[in-house]
Amino acid sequence: MDNIKKLLNQQIEIEITGKTFFQGLLIDIGNDILVLYDGEKFYYIPLLHVHRIQLDNQTDQEINQPEELLLMQEDESISYRTVLQNAKGVFSEIYVTGDWSLHGYVTNVLSDYFVFYSPVYKTMLMSLHHLKWLTPYHKNITPYTLSKEALPVNPSSIPLRRFLEDELKRFEGKLVVFDIGENPLKIGLLKKIENKFIELVTANGETHYFTLNHIKSIHVP
Repeated sequence: MDNIKKLLNQQIEIEITGKTFFQGLLIDIGNDILVLYDGEKFYYIPLLHVHRIQLDNQTDQEINQPEELLLMQEDESISYRTVLQNAKGVFSEIYVTGDWSLHGYVTNVLSDYFVFYSPVYKTMLMSLHHLKWLTPYHKNITPYTLSKEALPVNPSSIPLRRFLEDELKRFEGKLVVFDIGENPLKIGLLKKIENKFIELVTANGETHYFTLNHIKSIHVP
């Protein structure tokens, strides 16, 4: 890790999963996450998805240090879990899968997943292993200019189970959408989940089996 920390406060280029590239100032780095600042936004990127880092020697645009670091306190050690905990109730943009990002709020953080409220998709369960990046918005911005009264950003009063597989058992017998519905085979009736294997019946009555490890997001329409 020390060999990467020498890049702190320097402008770098990062390649992450999906052949996605970011350029910016490396603000902080922990054992499982780094923070990149592009002059306007902060990108919190789990190291799990970082493929390559290099100095950005070709840029001619100098990025100044930000006045404050969103989601983290000055005396706080940065970690993936701490970032998610601090993001609760903060309007944020996240990217998990597909051709678009999601906008909303982290409401709960559990052992291997977190709960995200999207004004469009409502309550979503997100695997901790598949979040590619998170960007907090400034406090004066709300999704789609909706009033805060219209956004139930508080954690659910229903107790959540610690592990995603156990929480998903609540949805057995219900229609579910996996991975934002980018694949029509991932929309259907959840028949059963057991030992991380998901039995799903699609619209035409066919049964498909998926492994939970490769499911990135879940929501009930």
